[in-house]
Amino acid sequence: MSKMDRRIRKSQEAMKTAVIELMIEKNFDQITIQDISDRADVSRRTIYLHYTDKFDLLDKLIEEHIDELRELCDSAGNDADYMEAVLLWFKYFESHYLFFSAMLASKGGSFFRNRFLEFFLQELKKKENDMPEGNNQGLTDGEDIDIQFLGAAIVGVMEWWFKNGKPHAPSFMAQRLGSLLERNLEADFPLA
Repeated sequence: MSKMDRRIRKSQEAMKTAVIELMIEKNFDQITIQDISDRADVSRRTIYLHYTDKFDLLDKLIEEHIDELRELCDSAGNDADYMEAVLLWFKYFESHYLFFSAMLASKGGSFFRNRFLEFFLQELKKKENDMPEGNNQGLTDGEDIDIQFLGAAIVGVMEWWFKNGKPHAPSFMAQRLGSLLERNLEADFPLA
């Protein structure tokens, strides 16, 4: 890559880090482009070269993490059990702690929470659709409620973990949450 590419990447990373750090300190609505510029040590013009506004910056940052989580799930494949899948999630959350704690434990994270929930709902529905007998069938009303319940429960556990400063290791969380998912999903939506 050229030096220009590295500088652009470095500037974008600085802007992303700045918005995350600022969200830990104050509500997203109170953050200005000038705040981001000052924290990232880039000009306002540089921010506008890459993003329409602070909402666009946040949206792209969220999408980046959701895409990476989706790739993790896809790379695990259908042979992974629930505990293996949840362990991948928690290791990812731990390695990106600053981002997820800002999004889930701060004021201003409701937009992210909705996107996060939608990600888990899609993953749960995908598991149901990957079943041989589930092909080309829509979810029944009851199954849709089950998936909504489990998706909200997963996000709730994630929020709890971040708000309480990661009280348990990712392996412990994977074992507990994986076990809960297995008990609640295995009969209706087996992974393999």
